[in-house]
Amino acid sequence: MKTQMRNLTLLLFLLLLFLLCSSVLSWKKEEFRNCNQTPFCKRARARNPGSCSLSARDIRIENGDLKAKLLPREDHQNPDQVHSKPLILSLSVNGDGILRLKIDEDPNSDPPKKRFEVPDVIVEEFDRKKLWLQRHSTEVDSSSSSKSSVVFLSDGYEAVLRHDPFEVYVREKGGKRVISLNSHGLFDFEQLKVKKQDDNGDDEDWEEKFRGHTDTRPFGSQSISFDVSFYGADFVYGIPEHATSLALKPTRGPGVEESEPYRLFNLDVFEYVHESPFGLYGSIPFMISHGKSRGTSGFFWLNSAEMQIDVLGAGWDAESGISLPSSQSRIDTFWMSEAGVVDAFFFIGPGPKDVARQYTSVTGMPSLPQLFATAYHQCRWNYRDEEDVENVDSKFDEHDIPYDVLWLDIDHTDGKRYFTWDRVLFPHPEEMQRKLSAKGRHMVTIVDPHIKRDDSYFLHKEASQKGYYVKDANGNVYDGWCWPGSSSYPDMLNPEIRSWWAEKFSFENYVGSTPSLYIWNDMNEPSVFNGPEVTMPRDALHHGGVEHREVHNAYGYYFHMATSDGLVKRGDGNDRPFVLSRAVFAGSQRIGAVWTGDNTAEWEHLRVSVPMILSLGLTGMSFSGADVGGFFGNPETELLVRWYQIGAFYPFFRAHAHHDTKRREPWLFGMALKYGVGCAAGVQLMSFTFITQVLVIMQNLERNTELIRDAIRMRYMLLPYFYTLFREANTTGVPVARPLWMEFPSDEATFINDEAFMVGNSLLVQGIYSERAKHVSVYLPGKESWYDLRTGAVYKGGMTHKLEVTEETVPAFQRAGTIIPRKDRFRRSSTQMVNDPYTLVIALNSSQKAEGELYIDDGRSFAFTKGAYIHRRFVFTDGKLMSLNLATSALGGAQFSSECVIERIILLGHSAVPKIALIEPDDKTAEIELGPLFLKSRRGNDFLTIRRPNLPVAGDWTIKIL
Repeated sequence: MKTQMRNLTLLLFLLLLFLLCSSVLSWKKEEFRNCNQTPFCKRARARNPGSCSLSARDIRIENGDLKAKLLPREDHQNPDQVHSKPLILSLSVNGDGILRLKIDEDPNSDPPKKRFEVPDVIVEEFDRKKLWLQRHSTEVDSSSSSKSSVVFLSDGYEAVLRHDPFEVYVREKGGKRVISLNSHGLFDFEQLKVKKQDDNGDDEDWEEKFRGHTDTRPFGSQSISFDVSFYGADFVYGIPEHATSLALKPTRGPGVEESEPYRLFNLDVFEYVHESPFGLYGSIPFMISHGKSRGTSGFFWLNSAEMQIDVLGAGWDAESGISLPSSQSRIDTFWMSEAGVVDAFFFIGPGPKDVARQYTSVTGMPSLPQLFATAYHQCRWNYRDEEDVENVDSKFDEHDIPYDVLWLDIDHTDGKRYFTWDRVLFPHPEEMQRKLSAKGRHMVTIVDPHIKRDDSYFLHKEASQKGYYVKDANGNVYDGWCWPGSSSYPDMLNPEIRSWWAEKFSFENYVGSTPSLYIWNDMNEPSVFNGPEVTMPRDALHHGGVEHREVHNAYGYYFHMATSDGLVKRGDGNDRPFVLSRAVFAGSQRIGAVWTGDNTAEWEHLRVSVPMILSLGLTGMSFSGADVGGFFGNPETELLVRWYQIGAFYPFFRAHAHHDTKRREPWLFGMALKYGVGCAAGVQLMSFTFITQVLVIMQNLERNTELIRDAIRMRYMLLPYFYTLFREANTTGVPVARPLWMEFPSDEATFINDEAFMVGNSLLVQGIYSERAKHVSVYLPGKESWYDLRTGAVYKGGMTHKLEVTEETVPAFQRAGTIIPRKDRFRRSSTQMVNDPYTLVIALNSSQKAEGELYIDDGRSFAFTKGAYIHRRFVFTDGKLMSLNLATSALGGAQFSSECVIERIILLGHSAVPKIALIEPDDKTAEIELGPLFLKSRRGNDFLTIRRPNLPVAGDWTIKIL
């Protein structure tokens, strides 16, 4: 009887575990709300154009801003019958030509509480560039007699506040509009209220139920919605994170199959589907428009509550009666949020890179990662123990495959208690890390926000005693369910708690960690397995009485921030941190890297990874990537190889896999996994046929390893170029991986092309996204030629080429007129390449000119912020290659030097056959000969090569081609 009861208990436990895992380990559409199940979205979508009756009154300049009160028309027409509290509108101008609009409840009207404004996102430098407005002018529209207030924005641009009905827009001084808000009269702002005992209003105002969860609303519904129009635009982009095309498709309008709006709500979505507007792990409410006639503009709404955004098809407002300028094409969008305030930024461009710079001047420039972090990362859930780690590490060396970082997932811990080690499986973590470090390699361990509710666990005990956890709606510590079981979550909105969390990464507190250990923040949306929509309830309470609904999309951002601060503070505080985050919000680019989450080993997920990474880059997150091979499922051989070949060009390059998948380290994957080899062959084991089959399988296995090795080595060769691009992102906001239209903004053929992308301004990469493809069409923009990256073959620009697909690589091309720095010696890791010489690949254009840059620093510390770096510009013109200094004077005495030299220069497209190169100022000569584009090239042409000029990488010099 006892045995039966024990078996029954075990069976019930396994069934419960299966149901729990099923609920979080697969996509279940019904677990997540759609717009009709989301009251604020449903209400907003039902509004008609022109329904906003607010007008701007009491317009004045105050504290350098243009300010006004927004009141319904009947309020100012019948002042004795006021029934609506005013809103306060404020317009401010930034020195970079950025317009900021804020709309909030009037504090003098005694709201029940202050509405939440997202802190710690806008950088201090932005506020210091505020232009203090002195005056505004008033103009009258002759056609409508409506008045407007006009203020200076920048040379050539003005900001306009129309009074009645209120509207805010930016225009060129010639009159053409750029961006507008509320031009269609869809603005709505639900103000906070307190429920009265006799309130017979809609119960939906005060609580909401979804799948057994009740969300209480102590201040009623508090949503905001408005329309934003982009003029002269052909397409809009951005607002990640969605697994869909780069150019955002219309969600409503004539001839449009109505779909869900694009949702911005950070969620743990396992096995997410592609081609969906559904929100994933990150939310960046920043949209970019681009068009041939006007250029580029952008709009950013600093709001961390759930947001839904419609892209409206042409003609959606045909029956609205709203009169807008007819001379300009435009794209209309509709923005809806559950809570917060209006804190919006208008970016006028006019070029794509201008908008990138303007946006990052508000939210911060991308951080410059350590050099090792830009190389290849090897990850799996989970490497089992120290022996497994040592074996994987040694196999990379055995197969001559470089890598820089080995990752450990949750199972390295003691019972999912973060900052601990399973001392049976990992008894000597410091020694394990030191062994990797001796080869110039690093380790990353995972640290998630859910803290196991175990009174013997030091972290939970301390957080409980200090009151550092998020509370539920009743003020008790919130108890949710995640990997450790019953868990609570640190309240990362509180700066004191973030500082406490950062201290946990010191070497004294994180026992077993060393300076070569870095961190991975997963599940920080936050993920709560038994919570509504697999996340925290909206009525949970944070620091200062802030409801979780108000801060949800920024929770992972603050967690990421606290972790990064911890890595900076440990040791001497001079090493740049590396922290990967799954959740992302505006400003995350200042902190570290992100990836696109739990994708699947499918061709379509390989395909959608490119627009996802490009969208993140457009919105500041330059350091992003997708799990190479797909997290879920077992990729077929061809898919895995193709994923490595394109993943080698992702800004963040990491292979990762679920623990239920087959092992797929680069040397394991091949035909042997598909067909299997074992003793089942029985008596045929030693037959000639069987031995032949084994030999063929082994050859295929080695060939697949060779292809993956070549892809990884390509990334290592290009590390100097990638690192230079990361520095460019760090100083300008321009991403590493770019849509084609960012480099070719007038070429309409690039506007919806998201199967190819640029790496910097010099490389174009075209993915292969289908099985057994024989040919691929590649559009090469521009008037100049392109050179095949591996063979040097020349292709004409401004046209589509149908190319034969080879197994060796995805198509990649160097743009004529560019110079790319490389390092061609193969090492175990990037840190062992530091002193290796450089190769310059010069791709000449039709004018026999080219230029490029190289940035070098110590690859590790913050000394570069004080001027300790080398930055060179290489210019080839008139038969001469010159090295010019771009570095500013060293600040605070910081210095950086390098003994590296340039040992090889390859000239592509040179019109003559010179014999000698004269080096100035040393009056040395170097021989010019024909050589391959790659030292171990198996095919392709020979090109002019200057061998061993041994030029100092940091020096001023000139080479004359004679």
